Amino acid sequence: MKLAIGCDHGGYELKHEVLEHLAARGFDVTDVGCDSAASCDYPIYAKKVTDFIHSGEAELGILICGTGIGMSMAANKEPGIRAALCHDVFSAKATREHNDANILCMGARVVGPGLALMIIDTFLDTPFSNDERHKRRIAYYS
Repeated sequence: MKLAIGCDHGGYELKHEVLEHLAARGFDVTDVGCDSAASCDYPIYAKKVTDFIHSGEAELGILICGTGIGMSMAANKEPGIRAALCHDVFSAKATREHNDANILCMGARVVGPGLALMIIDTFLDTPFSNDERHKRRIAYYS
């Protein structure tokens, strides 16, 4: 599975732990930045990840900032993007099963690395249910 990951300065350190974890799991990951802990603008990196989803170069994306809120708001401005802010495993599972979310957003200042990796694993390992009721609901805003 091809993934795209991006962060701002608030998510820079966590992103590196996530990249190591994803590499160990054998995922093909494109890191779109940011490339340092210097202050930067999160919408730039949200757009880069959504562009990878739109082009088909990535199936799913991960965005990390301080809270995850800015990234999720920016990513969800793009048509066809279903970015979910998840800070627990249950939400990560539910958003893949019910919403077919294609981007996971997290806040590095909200979750520690251990929980973040469990959330990511759950998000990536949970398929969309394909239930008609969920497809119908997604169709309203797709």
